[in-house]
Amino acid sequence: MGQAHSAGPVEGPAAPRYSSLRRHAWISLPLSDTTTEAANGRFLEDKVALVTGASRGIGRAVALELASRGARVACVASLVENAVDTARLCSERTEGARPYGVDVADTALVDQLVREVRKEMGGLDVLVNNAGITRDQLILRMTEDDFDRVIAVNLKGTWNFIKAAARTLMKSSGRIVNIASVVGITGNAGQANYAASKAGVLGLTRSVAKELAGRNVCVNAVAPGFIDTDMTAAIDDTTRAEIVRSIPLERIGAPQEIATATAFLAGPAGAYITGQTLVVDGGLSL
Repeated sequence: MGQAHSAGPVEGPAAPRYSSLRRHAWISLPLSDTTTEAANGRFLEDKVALVTGASRGIGRAVALELASRGARVACVASLVENAVDTARLCSERTEGARPYGVDVADTALVDQLVREVRKEMGGLDVLVNNAGITRDQLILRMTEDDFDRVIAVNLKGTWNFIKAAARTLMKSSGRIVNIASVVGITGNAGQANYAASKAGVLGLTRSVAKELAGRNVCVNAVAPGFIDTDMTAAIDDTTRAEIVRSIPLERIGAPQEIATATAFLAGPAGAYITGQTLVVDGGLSL
């Protein structure tokens, strides 16, 4: 069995140890709060956030956005070296970010990694499950491995992190934001595995929201539409133009737009929202 890996803090002082006194910090900051943190948008000051799939695209944008809001971010990728650059950029915004590497589909390694994050960074307040892969193929040509691996990473990986982090988040009245997809709502030809995994994430989100609501843990999903990332860059210009024409807002979304929605749900403005799916797709699913 492999090991979860951490490269240590990119820069900044050692993180303070976690304290249960932070339990009600989320609901102590109303929308009308006029403290410095609220006024300058750093509403995640003194919070620890963990973002999976943080090496690029939406995951990197989310990690940077949370760091800009004051969070110290555990940046998780499949390999620790792939998360180093994101952690460096996060630390330029808020000191103390760390890169980590793990196979999100490995339950034991994910549990080990979450323990490391909790110990090294002083706790955990926000979990963003973003890691995901695609292996697109028509159902008649899709292999069993194509299906199993996508489900293992996208759905089981999300479950693994929620399972490992749940007790800590219950103590901190934390937040979970799962990055799903509009395809999990609408379905899409050639993406039976991906659509099934993301539909599963939506059901998982609603179920866990009901389980953890009593401990003031808000659990929500963001469902992106067509977003300009490495995963969509390979699409040819003709197909891309057709997709744009199918979007009411007539443009492709940016990773930062998903990051902003995620930060909203992770911050004080999301304190009375749980079990919901925020669709950010330019109207594609209408």
